[in-house]
Amino acid sequence: MVRVSKSLLAGLGLAAYPAHAALTVNLDSPESIKQAAAQVAEDLLTFYHGDEPGWVPGILPGPPPDGEYYWWQGGAMWGALMDYRHHTGDKSYDDITSTAMLFQVGDDRDFMPRNWSASMGNDDQAFWALSALTAAETGFTDPAAEEPQWLSLAQAVFNEQTHEDRRVPSGNCEWGLRWQVFPSNNGYDYINTIANACYFNIGARLARYTNNNTYSDLAARTFDIMERLGYVDKDWNVYDGAHLPDCTDINKAQFSYNAAMLMQGAAFMYNYTDGEQMWADRINGLLTRTLAVFFPDGVAFEPSCEPGNCNADMRSFKGFLHRWMGSTAQLAPFTYDTIMPVIKKSVAAGVAQCTGGDNGRFCGFHWTTGVFDGRTGAGQQMNVLGGLTALLAANPPLTNTTGGTSLGDPNAGSDRTTITQLAEITGGDKAGAGILTAIMIAGAVGAFSWMSID
Repeated sequence: MVRVSKSLLAGLGLAAYPAHAALTVNLDSPESIKQAAAQVAEDLLTFYHGDEPGWVPGILPGPPPDGEYYWWQGGAMWGALMDYRHHTGDKSYDDITSTAMLFQVGDDRDFMPRNWSASMGNDDQAFWALSALTAAETGFTDPAAEEPQWLSLAQAVFNEQTHEDRRVPSGNCEWGLRWQVFPSNNGYDYINTIANACYFNIGARLARYTNNNTYSDLAARTFDIMERLGYVDKDWNVYDGAHLPDCTDINKAQFSYNAAMLMQGAAFMYNYTDGEQMWADRINGLLTRTLAVFFPDGVAFEPSCEPGNCNADMRSFKGFLHRWMGSTAQLAPFTYDTIMPVIKKSVAAGVAQCTGGDNGRFCGFHWTTGVFDGRTGAGQQMNVLGGLTALLAANPPLTNTTGGTSLGDPNAGSDRTTITQLAEITGGDKAGAGILTAIMIAGAVGAFSWMSID
């Protein structure tokens, strides 16, 4: 794996910090921000082993009990690193990122690798598509011609999630996107915000990139459904989701990535529609409530799990929050003067607690305390990396008419969602069935324990 070294930092025009020093940065200096971001990115990749013998490219260690990370967080990490590349110009992670992303595309070139089917959520698949879109929008190096292309991968995911077999056929929840892909998975009856918000976000970005109203129409339909169901209420609170049959048992837990995903998607829609007032109103509503709920005293906070037991998934949400708010400020400039001072204050608090690890600069999760909480992780590093990159000005996302080179396929993806059938069980296979069943049950309990909010 290519690591950020002192010589590389020097090549970027950035002085290396001394070892065993807390992470420090001058948030008024773009060069200082880039230097700090380079250090955080380097430390982030110490949690990744996919380029080492015996490990799987693309994913972070897991899922439990083999590690605390689920498949989607690998996809999220590569998106964070591509954003870092876009804002700093540091291309040192290009090879490892391309290898990781392409290794996880699956046999059908749609980010549905079969070995993750037992816990495949529409949101999990979508996070890889979001990173592929980031690659297209930031001019990340295109794969070789025989490989799947970034734009076509995002289109494949969007097309598959538009199919009726992923959606509720009728009733109050009609056309809502299910959380889980397969009926056998726990959560198939949960119509949650993040799956639908991801679909909305991907549709808005595909519309802007390809200048195709089909995507924007489907994105707008999705936002309308979430408002009608009360997932986004009249005060712009964004709730977690509800169950079939009628989606009325709304889980009112609020997580920042839900609100930020919708906000960024609305900003893409605002930009694509040349400032349509409906999208400006939605951005303003989401932004006002996001600042009230997730930035007490101006510093990022997850009220539904912090300071209590936030799991590894939730410990990555602050990075998405800052990145997508920064993107909103760029795509909807009327929000800039509101967003950027908050991000700056919040990131200052986040950096202040990055005093952990052997080098004295690893980050914790609890930013409001100003003190390292003693627990490191990939999510904690992604949070600070996302905050730092959100402060750096960069060119707006590309489209296929403004320099984007990624090739698309509007018909990408599979016609139907299918799961690989297992071979017929023989008498000999049954010998250890009881033991295997117990192991599988224990694994399932661990795999879905984070779903306590459901």
